[in-house]
Amino acid sequence: MKFSKTYTLSEIAKILEAPFFGDAKLSVSGINEIHRVEEGGIVFVDHPKYYDKALYSAASVVLINEEVEVPKGKGIIVCDDPFSSFNKILDYFNPFSFFDQSDSKSQTISETAKVHPSAIIGKNVSIGSGSMIMPNVTIHDDVSIGNNVIIQSGAVIGSFGFYYKNRPSHFDRLLSAGSVVIEDDVEIGANCTIDKGVTAVTRIGKGTKIDNLVQIGHDTTIGEKCLIAAGCGIAGCVSIGNEVTFWGQVGVTSGVSIGDKAVVSAKSGVSKDLEGGKTYAGLPAEEFRIKYKEMAMLRKLPEILANFKSNEK
Repeated sequence: MKFSKTYTLSEIAKILEAPFFGDAKLSVSGINEIHRVEEGGIVFVDHPKYYDKALYSAASVVLINEEVEVPKGKGIIVCDDPFSSFNKILDYFNPFSFFDQSDSKSQTISETAKVHPSAIIGKNVSIGSGSMIMPNVTIHDDVSIGNNVIIQSGAVIGSFGFYYKNRPSHFDRLLSAGSVVIEDDVEIGANCTIDKGVTAVTRIGKGTKIDNLVQIGHDTTIGEKCLIAAGCGIAGCVSIGNEVTFWGQVGVTSGVSIGDKAVVSAKSGVSKDLEGGKTYAGLPAEEFRIKYKEMAMLRKLPEILANFKSNEK
């Protein structure tokens, strides 16, 4: 998430009422969680195992729960609870409020777009020419929809990301302050759900077609001309290339990358990065030929065991 103007390290520390180390005038232009960090941004870390990943990332400022050596050109703010401090900054710069349907000044909707009266459209939403928003669609704040997009009934675009910290007594949600970008010629099926980025963008590339009942997690990027069949579940921070095909009920774990023109067969589970240009199947998903050889061997297992027992006699 980008701030409306540039702040300094000392100004951010003042908001948090916490000590800082580094150049007080260090420029701070936004805030991002670790998967989508950028220069000028703030990131948080609260476990020594990941200190170096945060300190030596692209981020300029690190919220951290221990005083450590500050890398050159960066700053740290020492907080008792970096997760809560990160949420405090998100809430300070992007406080949540429900949208008043009678106030559409922040919306940009093309005259040639067709939006059903039952659809709910939030703040800072743009809808391009020729697009169709069907009955009972909900489009939350900060969503950009391109030209000739079709969103079928019951879809929810821009809901909160599924990102929690496990506390001893409860789960603490990381606030969502990102956005969704749906590029031109995309079709989104009935009852699909697309979460907004936690701090960055969830993006659906040009010409991609998504069937009914598909869940797409926060900060995920889907490339151009992809085909995603019904019932797929794609976790947050996934990177999917161009012309990728998912058949029905594919599940994808968080943070993986899938290369261009990969094909994933129905009911497969993607648990690691997949190279492009190949077909995958199974749980966990493996290259199609390898997986089917494994299945053929498993079918022969009773015969192999029977032969083994007869040879023992």
